[in-house]
Amino acid sequence: MNKPTAKTDPIRLEIDTAGIATLTIDVAGKSMNVIDQTFISCLQQLVGTVATDERIKGVIIASGKPDFVAGADLKWLLRDMSRKLPVADLYASNTTLTSVLRRLESCGKPVVAAIRGTALGGGLEIALACHRRIAARSPKARIGLPEVTVGLLPGAGGTQRLPRMIGLQRALELLTRGTHLSVDEAHALGIIDEVVDEAELAAAASRWLKSSPEPVQPWDKRGFKVPGGAGFDNAGTMQLFTAAIALTGKAAGDNYPAPMAILSAVYEGTTVPIDAGLRIESRYFTTLLAGPVARNMTRTLFVNKQAADKLARRPQGIAESKVSRLGILGAGMMGAGIAYCSAAAGIHTVLLDRTREEAERGKAYSEKLVKRAVEKTRMTEAKAQTLLDNIQPTTEYADLAGCELVIEAVFEDRDIKRGVIGQADKVIPSTAIFASNTSTLPISGLAQMAQWPAAFIGLHFFSPVDRMPLVEVILGKETSEEALARALDFVRQIRKTPIVVHDSRSFYTSRVFATYTNEGMALLKDGVHPALIENAAVQAGMAVGPLAVSDEVSIELIHKVDRQSRIDLGQAYDAPSAIDVVHEMVERQQRPGRRHGKGFYDYPEGRKKQLWPGLAGVYPLAAEQPDVEEVKRRLLYIQALETARCHEEGVITAPADADIGSILGWGFPAWTGGTLSLVDTVGAATFVAECERMAKAYGPRFAPTGGLRRMAAGGGAYHGEAAGG
Repeated sequence: MNKPTAKTDPIRLEIDTAGIATLTIDVAGKSMNVIDQTFISCLQQLVGTVATDERIKGVIIASGKPDFVAGADLKWLLRDMSRKLPVADLYASNTTLTSVLRRLESCGKPVVAAIRGTALGGGLEIALACHRRIAARSPKARIGLPEVTVGLLPGAGGTQRLPRMIGLQRALELLTRGTHLSVDEAHALGIIDEVVDEAELAAAASRWLKSSPEPVQPWDKRGFKVPGGAGFDNAGTMQLFTAAIALTGKAAGDNYPAPMAILSAVYEGTTVPIDAGLRIESRYFTTLLAGPVARNMTRTLFVNKQAADKLARRPQGIAESKVSRLGILGAGMMGAGIAYCSAAAGIHTVLLDRTREEAERGKAYSEKLVKRAVEKTRMTEAKAQTLLDNIQPTTEYADLAGCELVIEAVFEDRDIKRGVIGQADKVIPSTAIFASNTSTLPISGLAQMAQWPAAFIGLHFFSPVDRMPLVEVILGKETSEEALARALDFVRQIRKTPIVVHDSRSFYTSRVFATYTNEGMALLKDGVHPALIENAAVQAGMAVGPLAVSDEVSIELIHKVDRQSRIDLGQAYDAPSAIDVVHEMVERQQRPGRRHGKGFYDYPEGRKKQLWPGLAGVYPLAAEQPDVEEVKRRLLYIQALETARCHEEGVITAPADADIGSILGWGFPAWTGGTLSLVDTVGAATFVAECERMAKAYGPRFAPTGGLRRMAAGGGAYHGEAAGG
């Protein structure tokens, strides 16, 4: 006899007098319904009840929360991936939900999903296994199968049911991109059968069940064909997959196996009956689970990022705060971007610069962004106007009165910063927090220019601020825990992701990123073809090659930072190995970067940029060019190695923050999970051995740290087998 459901069970079963069973999903202790082993076990038991209880004539699957099901509990999934089970055991442990849903749809009783709110991943797969899907109208609800964004594919029937429902082309577009659809979009595609007002959802589901519907899925009927055709003997299908493979291969390369696995699962699975197709899907799903990419992406981009967004590094015992009035010193690109994000969060933002024209130009940046958003219907006119009304351009320091937080975003010049900090200090309240957006200058030194060093902190934003999700929060030697807590509260308020680092020259992100650009120039010095350098970087997963990005940030800026560092540090300054390339390009070649129209690249008007042909004259090509894998290794390992140094020096104390910062801050390849996750993926012993080899070949900058050597000797890792950060 089946045991009755309890209040703590994630799914409740109720049977009414008409024989309609309602399975209400309501996972205890979670704000959203998520799938884990307990959920699957409960569903398995209840589906068994549904199939065998003669009282039950039809089934409604509903939610007791505002949303249907958000997908798998990624912490549970990560623990499973990190256990390194044998593939056969991994396959067995991750096919239960597939079997349960197959039994549900073939039990001979009609099943309807009453979808309130969002249904993503496994949540949508549950709905796809129902014979009908009715959704409540909701502008915020999202429908989709986003597993590809964590390096996986839908593993509970999504790659098999969706193509059989809406055809291969439309299904592949959604599956390989992880697209989130609105309810209306899902309805138009045929994923949702009916849309009703939320108050009518239960009644509509009950009404459909009472209409005596046929409890058989289309793909279980004799003679079923995939809409639009499938299989190798269908010319349209062959053309579709030929194009899809080419486009997917170009976008994902060898770094991201999930998109290609999705193509394979769909292609192979739709040529056979559904049960065989589900087995094919499970094999591909298991292969992805067993590999490192899904584990890395899940851990860093979801589990650890979610913890960072919830302010995992925030000191305890300090009351939460909100900024209602913000001051920004400097209305240039960075200041204007910070102003936009802050105003969008409803904060009154005082945007101060030397002249009214410069301050107004800073506000104009927001005007341009909201105009574009309104044109694309992403923002209403009223919301756009409210955002702009929140920005107050000014030249008067007196307007900073009452600001709870002030952020200076002026040029990287100590004298300029000293001037604006001193003037602002005269008018802001003693309770205010003062932050600097500097990317290189030590916070502890800047704090000495302020009236209250304990209230001084670094908030390093990334350009363009409106699109870049990361903020590097930098602690000075005297920064108080209250200042840190309030700074983190502000970062959350403007919907950014924070990492916390300790003070040092260039902090964490700028310091490690500099090794990437330097290594690109070192390769150039070594006679490596510049096209090989740039292409290898992109093939490794970097967004832009090191020479191109040096042009973007400005070779001239690198030159200025070098000069300032020499002045500040004197004989203690350890110059980058390829700094002479910077001097050559700026001083002798007069090619300071893209802003001046010439750097490592030429920028012809109206045409694509191209590598400067004169590079071969300055840095002649070596007779023997390295293997592309060696170039990739140099570019990626030098960044991971510098991160290890930062970790051992205490600049960054949490490996999770190091990984998040590397991916969100400067675009380190997501497939690696981040710089320290790369070390774990390769294995510390292998990483150390490769660094030792490269140190002999290319110089001491590749010498592994003492901590890495100890980790390699002890078989350790930055991230344990559990889901921790």
